Amino acid sequence: MKKSIIILARTGLFMLLLNAGNVFGQQRLSEQMAATAMEIWQEGPPRWSYDQGVVLDGIEGLWRRTGYENYFLFIQKSMDKFISADGEIATYQQDHFNIDNVKNGRSLLTLYKTTGQQKYLTAATLLWKQLHIQPRTKSGGFWHKKIYPNQMWLDGLYMGQPFYAEYAAMVKDTAAFNDIANQFILMESRSRDKKTGLMYHGWDESKTQKWADSVTGLSPHVWARAMGWYGMALVEVLDNFPANHPKRKELLAILNRFAKAVKKVQDKKTGVWFDILDRPKDKGNYFESSASSMFVYAFAKGARQGYLPAAYLKAANKGYKGIKKEFIAQRAAGKVNLKGTVSVSGLGGKPYRDGSYAYYMSEKVITNDPKGVGAFILAANQIEEAAQAVK
Repeated sequence: MKKSIIILARTGLFMLLLNAGNVFGQQRLSEQMAATAMEIWQEGPPRWSYDQGVVLDGIEGLWRRTGYENYFLFIQKSMDKFISADGEIATYQQDHFNIDNVKNGRSLLTLYKTTGQQKYLTAATLLWKQLHIQPRTKSGGFWHKKIYPNQMWLDGLYMGQPFYAEYAAMVKDTAAFNDIANQFILMESRSRDKKTGLMYHGWDESKTQKWADSVTGLSPHVWARAMGWYGMALVEVLDNFPANHPKRKELLAILNRFAKAVKKVQDKKTGVWFDILDRPKDKGNYFESSASSMFVYAFAKGARQGYLPAAYLKAANKGYKGIKKEFIAQRAAGKVNLKGTVSVSGLGGKPYRDGSYAYYMSEKVITNDPKGVGAFILAANQIEEAAQAVK
C-alpha cells in the first residue's frame, strides 16, 4: 500500500513538473510556437490555403500528444471558416487543378474521423476527386498546377500524397497505393543528382520552360524547402502505406537515400541547413528555418518510426539545437517567434521566376511565415516526444 502511494506521489510530482510550464510560462517550445500561431491566425487565412494546412498539421500533432482540447477546436474553427453545411469549400476551385489545394484534406479527414460530421467527408471527397482527374505528365506524374503544364515540383509530393494515402487507406482503395508510390519513384528518378543525391526543385517534362535544362528538363538549383516538402511527404505517406505492399521497400529506400544526401549538407557548426543546398558557400546564401525544421521532422519521425536508422535522431537533435539558437526569439510570455523563413520560391509564373541563384536570393525572408511555423511545431513535437520516451 505504502509503495503504491509513493509511486502515485512520484507520478503526480512528475506530472506537476511536466505541466508546470502551463502555470509559469515555461511550456515546451512546441506549445509556445503553437500559442503564437493561434494568436496570429485566430481568424484563419482569407482563402483556402496550403500554408495554413501546415500550421494545422503541427497543431494536430500537439493535440494528439497532449490531448488538449483547445488545439482540436482551433483546427475545427480554421476549417469551418471554409466548409459549408453541405460540404462545399469556399474559395476552392477544382478546375484550377492546383495540387497545393489538396493538402488541407488531411485536416478534413481528422475532423471527420473525430466528429463523424458528414460535411468534412464530403469536402475531403472533393479533393479526392481532384486527384482522379488531375492532369498528368506522359510518364504519369501529377502536374503541379494547371497553369504549370507538364511540370512536377518536389513541393507537390507533400501537397498531394499524404492526403491521397490517408484517404485511400480509409476507403481501402489498395490500387491507389501503386499510383502513390509511382509519384515518388518518378520524381526521384527525374530530379535526383547522382553525384550528391540531392534533388532539384522542379522538372519540366516538355523541356520548354526557360528555367528548364534543355536535356534533363530540371531547374538549376536545389532549394532546401522543396527537398523538405519531399522528405515530410515520405514519412507521412509511410504511416498509411500497407506494410505488405511490394513498393513499400522502394519508398523506404528512397527515404534513406534522401536522408543520406541531406545529412551530408547539414552545416557542421550550426546543425541547420542553407536555403540553396548545392551552393552553400556562395555570396548571400543563408540558413533557412522552414527547411531546417522539415529536415529535423523527417529525420526524427523517420528514426522513431523505424523508417530510418536510429542514428538519424542524433542528426535531428543537432538540427533542433541549431534551430533554437539561430531562429527562435521570445515574443511574449509563453510565446516565441520563428525567424529566417523565405516567404516563397517558385518557378515560372508572372512575373517570371527563372530558377537562378539570384532569383532565390531575391525572395523575402520573414518572421512567422506559416510554412515555417507549422514545420517547426512538427519538428519540436517529434523531438519532445522522443525526449519524453527516454525518461
